[in-house]
Amino acid sequence: MNRILIVDDDVGLTDLLREYLEMEGFAVETLHDGASCLRTNMDESDLVVLDVMLPAVSGLDVLKWLRHRSNVPVIMLTAKDGDIDRVVGLELGADDYVSKPVNPRELVARIRAVLRRTTNQEAVPGSLEVGPIRLDGSSRNAWSGDRKLDLTTAEFNLLQHLLRNAGRVVSREEISAVAFGRRRTAAIDRNVDTLVSKVRRKLIQEDGAEDSIKTIRNVGYLLALPPSFEVDSAGPSSLPNA
Repeated sequence: MNRILIVDDDVGLTDLLREYLEMEGFAVETLHDGASCLRTNMDESDLVVLDVMLPAVSGLDVLKWLRHRSNVPVIMLTAKDGDIDRVVGLELGADDYVSKPVNPRELVARIRAVLRRTTNQEAVPGSLEVGPIRLDGSSRNAWSGDRKLDLTTAEFNLLQHLLRNAGRVVSREEISAVAFGRRRTAAIDRNVDTLVSKVRRKLIQEDGAEDSIKTIRNVGYLLALPPSFEVDSAGPSSLPNA
């Protein structure tokens, strides 16, 4: 039974969501303010549903605090027109978002989709390696040279998909499906661009590092191959686990 923590100051809403999620087979705990989150071991939950607008300590501040301590999956609850909240949430490491007013059925679908992506659905045996970028699908770890990358679930899934398709253009539709499990929309396009930018910054964190993710205008993105890299019909080099 997956443990879900819901953080929202609307007690009526959290009670409604708790009842619905428990009927769907989840174990649910609730909190009603950001300060309580800072005193709680949030990473003991399998997933956190976190409202952006919380009293005292905002949901975005809680997310920032949490990401320094844990990679527990987080779904943000945002205002219906809260594009800025969604973008900032993704920048800080949220795995997905649901707009208010909340449809409990949609929230359950989002929770299950994120949990699938954070378990073994994207795990593949062996490693992928392109230039200085290396990724281990079994442990879900990635490196740029000798530097281990701190990636959220969506960021890891994106980088994995780019590595699998190195040298080929990857459309925004593909990225949307891989990272968020959603069909392309104008809002998703903005979220995809935000996600790619964040992964790009993590890859080129070191001074002088080359930007290997190229933007293909009006189409998508491409992970550039090093000059000496060869691709066969199976895709980029796949190395066995050590």
